[in-house]
Amino acid sequence: MTATTLAAPPQAVPPDRSPSSGREPKPRRKLTPYWLLLPGIAWLVVFFAVPMVYQASTSLQTGSLEEGFKVTWHISTYWDALVEYKWHFVRSFSYAAIATVLCLAVGYPLAYTIAFKANRRWRNVILILVIAPFFTSFLIRTLAWKTILSDGGPVVGALNTLHVLDVTNALGLTSGDRVLATPLAVVCGLTYNFLPFMILPLYTSLERIDPRLHEAAGDLYARPFTTFRKVTFPISLPGVVAGTLLTFIPASGDYINAQLLGSPSEQMVGNGIQKQFLNVLDYPTAAALSFILMALILGMVTVYMRKAGTEELV
Repeated sequence: MTATTLAAPPQAVPPDRSPSSGREPKPRRKLTPYWLLLPGIAWLVVFFAVPMVYQASTSLQTGSLEEGFKVTWHISTYWDALVEYKWHFVRSFSYAAIATVLCLAVGYPLAYTIAFKANRRWRNVILILVIAPFFTSFLIRTLAWKTILSDGGPVVGALNTLHVLDVTNALGLTSGDRVLATPLAVVCGLTYNFLPFMILPLYTSLERIDPRLHEAAGDLYARPFTTFRKVTFPISLPGVVAGTLLTFIPASGDYINAQLLGSPSEQMVGNGIQKQFLNVLDYPTAAALSFILMALILGMVTVYMRKAGTEELV
């Protein structure tokens, strides 16, 4: 009887061993992502964390420029600064909120037109025109509005002819027949300077919407306004949230527009910080004002984000 020899199946090479040498391969360097993050982390530490700690210590100091400042944990500086500049905070947030609403009212139709109505060539042209003001200094753009809103100019003349100033006078935004050195001038400057920060996120969000959704809504006998209310606007909410944040936050801390277009009665909290730092040389009060402004903005943004109900920012 002949014995049948069965060939043994070939043994598989372990995945963690080299088939040629049988040695363990070198483990992957899992620290590579952290090394790539190191420059950004170092930037944040040097230019954000360290100045924040320094400003925090400054806000708790007492003294004078001649005698020097020492950390005495004088917490009442915060309360004194808040009481003294409470109306500056009110004006800052009021002007910033009005400018944000105006930017949204002007920017959304423009972003909608760029995303859905303009062809590719005109789309690029309009986008270039939107970002073109950034090629000019912020200071020069604001100074130009002094000429635009000057007394006796065509803008003020047109507003008088249309009786728009009668309405703004009733709302307390202007005084008499002039616009310059009034709250309306400050709001106009804020709206113009921060309008691109609203348009670009809105356009990015609207451009992602599939046009076939509008066609489907039309096939279901939805009117254009219903399509916008039920389809377009809900999908574009991330862009609305991002645009309002990018507009409101820098507008709240701005001081250039109030300095050049307003009067002392329209000063914002940024002007108070500038005055304390550069003129009065009261560094603790200026630092306290900066931290109060940051805390208030952070609180309002947190509440706004929860009410908006979206975390997908564009």
